[in-house]
Amino acid sequence: MKKSIERVITRPTQAGMVGDGFRVFNFIPRGVTQQRLSPFLMLDFAAAFNFSPTDKPRGVDVHPHKGFETVTVAYKGSVAHHDSAGNSGVIHPGDVQWMTAGAGILHKEYHEETFAAEGGVFEMVQLWVNLPKKDKSAQPHYQSLTKENIGKVVLPGNGGEVNVIAGNFNGNAGAAETYTDVNLFNVKLNSGASLTTGIPASHNSALLVVEGGITVNGKEIEEHSFVLFKNDGEEVEISATKDSTILILSGEPIQEPIASYGPFVMNTQAEIYEAMEEFQNGKYGVLN
Repeated sequence: MKKSIERVITRPTQAGMVGDGFRVFNFIPRGVTQQRLSPFLMLDFAAAFNFSPTDKPRGVDVHPHKGFETVTVAYKGSVAHHDSAGNSGVIHPGDVQWMTAGAGILHKEYHEETFAAEGGVFEMVQLWVNLPKKDKSAQPHYQSLTKENIGKVVLPGNGGEVNVIAGNFNGNAGAAETYTDVNLFNVKLNSGASLTTGIPASHNSALLVVEGGITVNGKEIEEHSFVLFKNDGEEVEISATKDSTILILSGEPIQEPIASYGPFVMNTQAEIYEAMEEFQNGKYGVLN
């Protein structure tokens, strides 16, 4: 049985800025609530935008995270990051940075130095993925998933390919280790090609048309649209009307209360106050 489409959310008319380096359109929670798409808490889409060269890399200065994971999928441009545990790195097109904030960390991210100096087109997606209560105190850590170590499924007939970031695509396991049952597939579908995949009916599921134009279970979907599925069927069929890039996400909902305030996501308001006090008292370390 094919999954029914609950709603198609078009790209907001105006973008917002995260820091001075990330021009984004928000789909979660602006278009879909956190509870409706649990375990996904946020989706910011930095649609393709041409940044001019600069001597000072743009980005987001030091900020805390606690209680969830951030997942950054790079399409165009390069992003560097540092954190209060001494970790640092750069992700380039095709790479994914999966950061588990867990018990709390300070973080900053910005355009990589060479990209900032040369300028160019920047395009990325950032997801926030919730952690269940039992894992919110996990030690912060990273999974640096390069395009070389993310498994690829080549589609027949020169149809394109699927990068299996997390979960399972038609029997092919993803590169990321996750705390709950999550699928994240980055799909490159050539014009005229199709694919069919199964997603459990119990999963909250959606897709984003990053570039191009597609039909989903027979319904035409425009570029930069976000498709929310009902929790009914298990089959999704996608056909490309032009060369397209699609991000498919699904996950078993976490049946726990969500208390969120800025960069803190816990289960109760009391835990939010505790996280704020920890940050103010320097528990998350130092990052300049």
